Amino acid sequence: MEKNMKRLGPVVLLLTLAVATTSAGDIARFANLGFSPDSRVFLFGQYGITHPEGNPFAEIYAVNVPDNVFLPKGVQSRTFSRTLSGGQDGSGALYTLLPLFQPLIGQHQIDHLSQGRIIYLFIDGESDPQPRVSFRDFRTGTSYTLDLVQEARGRGADGSAAFHLNLQARYSDGTTLEQQVGRPTLFREGVNRYRIGRVIVSPDNTSLVVVMERITDIAGGRRIRYMVETVRLR
Repeated sequence: MEKNMKRLGPVVLLLTLAVATTSAGDIARFANLGFSPDSRVFLFGQYGITHPEGNPFAEIYAVNVPDNVFLPKGVQSRTFSRTLSGGQDGSGALYTLLPLFQPLIGQHQIDHLSQGRIIYLFIDGESDPQPRVSFRDFRTGTSYTLDLVQEARGRGADGSAAFHLNLQARYSDGTTLEQQVGRPTLFREGVNRYRIGRVIVSPDNTSLVVVMERITDIAGGRRIRYMVETVRLR
């Protein structure tokens, strides 16, 4: 028994360190909730546990992909005033909120299994990417470059920041698309900077969903929330 406990010691230590690392700050988890059959509507959410209160929260958004705007009644958010037991990640808040979207999900026939393809992914723990990221969709042969242009004012929760993206797409036939995405004059309160988290190609290969991380420096770490910008390619 004592021998087994000695073997478990390093494992327990590693798990403790992992929990401590994960709990540092207030980092939401992104949830891809699927597209409509024509890829014109995208549903996504985020969930987590607030810091330092420890309350579970969730937000769900329905996006008109061609117009890059939310659908009417396409935004729901809620923070629950209860404390979770250890080991929970707040996903229960998302499951509780999702039924409120059933009329919209039915109207647009959102398929939770139709999530498109990730063609760029920032792995947390790596150094922050450069303002310019380049990647390729090997299925379609299209190459992409995204330039992130941002401006910040103030610091911490009292700060604000705005951004836009300059997109260049080069198709396999040699033609190109250049487009500015985002609102460069919209300074979002409580945001210090932005980061490109992932890029998703719609199931019909006609649109991009760029998942942006909104980052705020707080005591004990960072607060990260998500938003998306959508681009029609064809």
